[in-house]
Amino acid sequence: MRARYGVPLSLTAVGAAGLAYAAGFEVRSFRLRRVTVPVLPRGMRPLRVLQVSDIHMVGGQRKKQRWLQSLAGLRPDFVINTGDNLSDPEGVPETLDALGPLMEFPGAYVFGSNDYYGPKLRNPARYLTEKVRGRHGLNGNAPAVGVVHNPWEELRDAFDAVGWVGLSNTRGRLKLEGVEIALTGLDDPHIKRDRYAEVAGGPESGADLSLAVVHAPYLRSLDAFAADGYPLILAGHTHGGQLCIPFYGALVTNCDLDTRRVKGLSTHTADGRTSFLHVSAGCGTNRYTPVRFACPPEATLLTLTAKE
Repeated sequence: MRARYGVPLSLTAVGAAGLAYAAGFEVRSFRLRRVTVPVLPRGMRPLRVLQVSDIHMVGGQRKKQRWLQSLAGLRPDFVINTGDNLSDPEGVPETLDALGPLMEFPGAYVFGSNDYYGPKLRNPARYLTEKVRGRHGLNGNAPAVGVVHNPWEELRDAFDAVGWVGLSNTRGRLKLEGVEIALTGLDDPHIKRDRYAEVAGGPESGADLSLAVVHAPYLRSLDAFAADGYPLILAGHTHGGQLCIPFYGALVTNCDLDTRRVKGLSTHTADGRTSFLHVSAGCGTNRYTPVRFACPPEATLLTLTAKE
C-alpha cells in the first residue's frame, strides 16, 4: 500500500506546500530592485527614478499599502507608474492612500487594462495555451464581453491634481531642479489602445533626457520606440511571469515579449537602433490568482547615470 500511494501523496504534499508558500508568503514578500542605467549625457548628475507597476489593489491589502508608502523614504527624483493599479472597482481610495507619499514627488503615469476593466475569473492554464497560439489580450482574442468597468477617471483626476503627467498616447515633460525630462507614452497595447502615430517622431530637442513609457511591452511598441531612438523604455504588465520555475524562469509573459526579458533590465533593437528596456515584475496579482512563485513582488529604483 505504501509503495502504491507513497509517491502520489508525496507529490500532493509538495504541491500543497508550494501553493501555501506562493499564496501565504511570497505574494507579500515585497522587494526593491536596484538598477543602474547609463543613458544620461556626459557631465549630467545621476537621476533616481522609482518605477511602480501592477499594484492590482484589492481592499484590505494593508501590508502592500504600507510597503508602497515606505518607498517615499527613497526620495526619488521622480516616479513612473506603469499601470494596472486596480484589481477591485472599490480599490481607488486604498490605491491613492498607498501612493499618497509618492505623489509628493514629480511623476508620470500610463494606465493598463486593469485600470479600465475589472478582472474576470479564468483558468490560469489559458496563459500557456494563448502563448502557444500566439494570442494575447485583445491582440488575437475576441473583445471582452460583460466586463466590470473600473472608475479609472478617479485615479486620473487624483494623479493630475498633484501634477503627475498622464502619458496615454501623448507626450509630457518633467522639470527637476534645472533638469528637463521629456516623456512619451502609449495607452495599453494589451487591449489595443496604443496609437503610436500620435506620438511618433522620437526624442524631443531641448530636453536633457527623453524616456518612453508603456504598460504592456508588446514588440510593436518596443520596435517603434527603439527605432525612434529612445534611450530607455519602461514597462510593466508581465508580473515577471508570476509563477516561475526555480533555476529556469518564467513560462509566459502575457504578451509577445520573450521570457528571457520578462523582468529587469535588458535591451531592445529595431532598425539598427538599441534602447535599454526595463520591465517591472510589479507588486500585485490579479485578485483571482493571488499567488507568486519564484518571482517576488517588486518596485524598482533606477539610477540613471552618464553614458560611458
